[in-house]
Amino acid sequence: MNSPTNTAPAPAAAAGTWRLGDRTVNRLGFGAMRLTGTAPFHGGAPRDRDRSIGVLRRAVELGVNQVDTAAYYFSATRSANELINQALAPYPEELVISTKVGPGRDPSGAWWWATPAQLRGQVEENLRQLGRDHLDVVNLRVPPSRRTGSIGEHFGALAELREAGLIRHLGVSNVTAEQLSEARSVAPVVCVQNPFGLGASDEDRALLRLCGELGVAFVPFFTIAGAGRESGPTAEDHDAVHAVARAHGASVAQVRLAWTLQQGPHVLVIPGTGDPEHLAENVAAGALRLSAEELARLDALRPANSDGTGSN
Repeated sequence: MNSPTNTAPAPAAAAGTWRLGDRTVNRLGFGAMRLTGTAPFHGGAPRDRDRSIGVLRRAVELGVNQVDTAAYYFSATRSANELINQALAPYPEELVISTKVGPGRDPSGAWWWATPAQLRGQVEENLRQLGRDHLDVVNLRVPPSRRTGSIGEHFGALAELREAGLIRHLGVSNVTAEQLSEARSVAPVVCVQNPFGLGASDEDRALLRLCGELGVAFVPFFTIAGAGRESGPTAEDHDAVHAVARAHGASVAQVRLAWTLQQGPHVLVIPGTGDPEHLAENVAAGALRLSAEELARLDALRPANSDGTGSN
């Protein structure tokens, strides 16, 4: 006898949905950077392969239908794209996989930056690793050295690949408002991926609001890590964050995610982990609702450094 169908909503749906072009996704997604090791890229110890595959499959079971990755997410023994392919192919129809191009790493792990002509090769590498004939979303990741320069030529190269059918939708990452405007003058932009979280600068908050006004998804990274960035969360969190966490019986990471999600209905989060318990905790944050008073207390936090990179 068939078991009864479970009609309860998936936990990842608790944060609501948003449209990425013609695709609807749950606002709480998953980032693949930490699948390959205990530290990103060549740092730390390699993750257990079966454990990482299990985390991906569990994420989908919990309702995650947007996964963020990149071909340069690899360690000495693991590739995030290959793990995604192994875990999730054949891919569910509702699953949206976003990737990034611009940065690249050679087999030794050394970094390089693509010219416009080299972007096609990076797109094709993602296609091969993921086992797909097109990519759902490709974000042009802008290097820190070019955050004040033009991205039109690079974005135009991706727009040509979109017209050729290799890419479904385009986004930009690590950009300024001016660069977003330039990209939108070339081709439609469905999302902006920038670092953002508690203690964000006024400039970062203004870009988040601008995306909302334009109907563009804002997909922050380092939301949990904060000033720790690739190395992970720092031990120094403001007393206000801990107080809110205690009031809800939640973790600091969950408060950080909930605060970010409540910055606007167009805000998506992509916390990453290689730990199944952390995965469940992150997904549960989608149901956490902070009060207006709690939001105001956390909104008041500002970076310690003038460049916006200090801890809270």
